[in-house]
Amino acid sequence: MDEMSSTTKKSRFPLWMQIVVGLVVGIIIGFAWPAIGSTLQPLGTAFIKAIKMIVMPLVFSSVTLGVYKMGSDLKQLGRLGLLAFVWFYAATAICVLLGIGLNAAFHPAAGVVLQATGSLPQNLATSIDWVKFFLDLIPDNVVNAVAAQRIIPTLFFAICFGLSLAAVKDVGKPVAAVLNGIMQAMFRLTQGVVATAPVAVAAIMAWVVATQGTKLLIAMGKLIGVMYIGILVVMVLFWIVVWALKENPFATTRKVMEPLLLAFTTASSEVTLPVHMQILEKAGVPNKIVSFVLPLGYSFNLDGSALYQSLVVCFLAEAYGLNLDMASIVTILITTLIANKGTANVPAASLVVLAVILTSLGLPVEAIAIVAGVDRFMDMGRTMVNVFGNTIAALLLWKWGGKHLENDAQDSEEPLAINK
Repeated sequence: MDEMSSTTKKSRFPLWMQIVVGLVVGIIIGFAWPAIGSTLQPLGTAFIKAIKMIVMPLVFSSVTLGVYKMGSDLKQLGRLGLLAFVWFYAATAICVLLGIGLNAAFHPAAGVVLQATGSLPQNLATSIDWVKFFLDLIPDNVVNAVAAQRIIPTLFFAICFGLSLAAVKDVGKPVAAVLNGIMQAMFRLTQGVVATAPVAVAAIMAWVVATQGTKLLIAMGKLIGVMYIGILVVMVLFWIVVWALKENPFATTRKVMEPLLLAFTTASSEVTLPVHMQILEKAGVPNKIVSFVLPLGYSFNLDGSALYQSLVVCFLAEAYGLNLDMASIVTILITTLIANKGTANVPAASLVVLAVILTSLGLPVEAIAIVAGVDRFMDMGRTMVNVFGNTIAALLLWKWGGKHLENDAQDSEEPLAINK
């Protein structure tokens, strides 16, 4: 991928390779010295908290600036938003159908004696209150929304604020300059925090292996194996899309390897957002595209989660002896498409989606506890796919809807490189 590979200096030992080494070291520590591994969680937690410290100021400043720069062309903004959601729903539908198809091909529940291995979160929602969902989009106190890390209300306010800032024209320029300074400072802070990623990843993996062990992994190994086959298929489909966009799929993947590995090891998309934004901007994707699409995609474009949700629901349905006829399959498809987006601002979103779908099929919500014990192993993979799916979304909007925005890149400072 010429355009993406020519912007970053080559390094003999880039950060993504350091993260891989940390991952391997952590697994070894977890297996060989579990007593030590089980005590290392605070190191990983500190890293995740440090990244989350950056996310909300970065999301607010970058989204506001992106909308501000496009504020004079509401038609362009609307076209990008429409294109983004068309892709979000198309990708989600493909992943849902893939999960259903994989279950039909491999039947991971066949012959498995199921027993609950985890516990359900308290007060887990089993339906979507749509009135509350839409009302929650509007923050009654934006400071509280930011403090509570509620990204959807923050996005809504940032979009409205960016449009208003563009409407006041020259009067808004000093505010835009301040926001640009905040964004650049957050990128610089990200550079320092991410430098500690290899150590944090080693600590996280040591803790996971030491505390989860392999007993649960072996017991539910077939389901996990089918899940990762699905992840591989999704990645291949994404590579085909990248190739169709006349980019090099493998160079693209290598370029975003750092956020992919962070997503895999931490099982948190939020942790990768600052790094992901910086890499894509440095690779040449216009700031207007990155600052608009990525925060939106991290809330609404959950391709890996859609694959996981449809596969697990089919797994549990077969485990309970439910015949998955065409009506059941259509129910799973439609319910997942709706719930996957409708729970974007709900805690434990994937579990809520599972609860909604199981309820619609007439299955007990308690069935979620069957897979809760091994959910971490699947969470890592689906989070990585979520992150790569947002890379594809940014590339698509750049190629299809925002190529002319490249000329505007000179209006802002050049993004900072993560690796020099």
